[in-house]
Amino acid sequence: MQLRKRKVRMKMRGTSSAFTLLEIMIVVTLIGVLAAMAIPNIKKSMGTAQARACIINLRNIEAAKIQWMGTANKTSADTPVDEDLFGEDSFIREKPKCPSGGTYDLRSAGSKPVCSVAGHSY
Repeated sequence: MQLRKRKVRMKMRGTSSAFTLLEIMIVVTLIGVLAAMAIPNIKKSMGTAQARACIINLRNIEAAKIQWMGTANKTSADTPVDEDLFGEDSFIREKPKCPSGGTYDLRSAGSKPVCSVAGHSY
């Protein structure tokens, strides 16, 4: 008999362990606001990281060009081709690729290589 009274009292008090619709809507709204603030920052960070990786590639190409000039007795007016700098027996094993999809122009040995993507230069 006492057990039955306890159950009735619990029902009358309205104690429930479930979430209300309002609580769920508030949580979903907060997650949406946080995502709206985070996504632009993530995209900006990715763009910065890609630009930095491209600049590192350009510096490696520049170092390979300097080594090529010394090894092949070339002047700063000479322009290397891919086979001079890249390959198994060359200064860089594989030709680097721009993380943003740009292409590299080696230019003459006396000038710095450039990337076709704007902002990817050192």
